[in-house]
Amino acid sequence: MKTIRLRNGMDLPCLGMGTWTLGEHPDRQEQEIEALRAGLEAGIRIIDTAEMYGEGRAELLVGKAIRGFDRDSLFLVSKVYPWNAGRGSLIRSLEASLKRMGTDYLDLYLLHWPGSVPMEETIACMEEAMDRGLIRAWGVSNMDKSQMEALYSLPGGGACQVDQVCYHLGSRGVEYDLHPFLRQTGTAMMAYCPLAQGGSLRKGLTESEAVLRTAERLGLTPLQVLLAFVLAREGTCAIPGSGRAAHVLANLEAAEKALSPSDLALLDRAFPPPVSPVPLDKV
Repeated sequence: MKTIRLRNGMDLPCLGMGTWTLGEHPDRQEQEIEALRAGLEAGIRIIDTAEMYGEGRAELLVGKAIRGFDRDSLFLVSKVYPWNAGRGSLIRSLEASLKRMGTDYLDLYLLHWPGSVPMEETIACMEEAMDRGLIRAWGVSNMDKSQMEALYSLPGGGACQVDQVCYHLGSRGVEYDLHPFLRQTGTAMMAYCPLAQGGSLRKGLTESEAVLRTAERLGLTPLQVLLAFVLAREGTCAIPGSGRAAHVLANLEAAEKALSPSDLALLDRAFPPPVSPVPLDKV
């Protein structure tokens, strides 16, 4: 699978499995564990979660799913609440996440969104977590260009490896200034909701003639085209939801198909990229 070389030398696979809403319904737990394990067995390495997801229940589910797999072959990501991202709380939250997942370290730990804790303090706590071997790298989520510029202006801020943001064919605002800035600084962009999950976000996408024509040409479903579109963006990793094994394997199939320049031009005409700044979409 294609990977992104992070500035610290780590390789970030371009496709992972998201766990938002997983672990919240006991009657679905076995199905969700099976889905994550199917992805791991097929070669997907990233599992993205957060202490917020089900107030830890998603992390517990991940812990069950990864049992028996070689830990060093996995790329585990979790996120800390903004109000837990300071001294005396970040390490405590991190250790609780590690315990729920049954692992000694995370490959990547993200600030879930900016909050009231000074970023300098969060950076210091992330550095402490790295020094203690609890994480291999850290990053942020839901931060726009101006916030990333402010982060990189701080001592130690340049150690940020990833910005995780909402990005899909119907939500292209990051392409105007954030994604170019991330490429300029060598920061990876991790796309959540790449299939436009939820409510009106997907409205019109899967029924679009451009999407349907592209799907027919490549032998994909419309949802697979949405994922292939996100993965075509340089330096971008996608973490679609992973509640069903069939969906996870379909995502992997999409990651193995490349959109042609003519495919991308067709999608651009149907869903034009931004020509002016757009507020960061958040879900």
